[in-house]
Amino acid sequence: MTVLVVVCLVVVNINHENRKKPFAHLAEISWAVLPLVAGLFVLVEGLQRTGVINSLAQVLHAAYQHSATHAGWWSGAAVALTSNLINNLPAGLIAGSALATAHAPTQVASAALIGVDLGPNLAVTGSLATILWLNALRRDGIEVSALSFLKLGIVVATPALIAALASVAMMSGAWPELSLSSWVPVQVTSRWRHGRRRQVRYTVRSWHRGLE
Repeated sequence: MTVLVVVCLVVVNINHENRKKPFAHLAEISWAVLPLVAGLFVLVEGLQRTGVINSLAQVLHAAYQHSATHAGWWSGAAVALTSNLINNLPAGLIAGSALATAHAPTQVASAALIGVDLGPNLAVTGSLATILWLNALRRDGIEVSALSFLKLGIVVATPALIAALASVAMMSGAWPELSLSSWVPVQVTSRWRHGRRRQVRYTVRSWHRGLE
């Protein structure tokens, strides 16, 4: 209700400055979206009461106990996919509740946050902002089909999501590390100017360490 009052006050101020009739812009608001948003929050509350979120928290806890890196990748991908299926508002609320219940580490929480932010760019149902944007375009006579949006989202959003999740893994120290104990010697022969040969001992870094 507070948000609605603020919106009305802003609209009145804009209309006053533009010397238009009061509340003229209210007709351009997509009021049909409000019941949708309310229904999404009711859905999350229902999942909380039925124990679904607690079950998700248990699975998440077991996953990051085994490997925080793998849990980060899977949670980011799962939240991204869920956001496109049911919208990122309920997906974010569900993920936030599950993460808090499972006491997930920062790496897993960051990956889930990336899934909520970047994942919804795959489908038109992914975020409320996309739905409002498409409604605004339709009012101006511009049609963007769900298929064309999906094709563009796969090309743009998928690489961005993978790169962001990889960045979280790297920043968390889960990338192949370089250590002095993993250096191996290599014999290399070089030629001097006067024709003499000598053997020069070099050390190169071994990349045999993999992701955890």
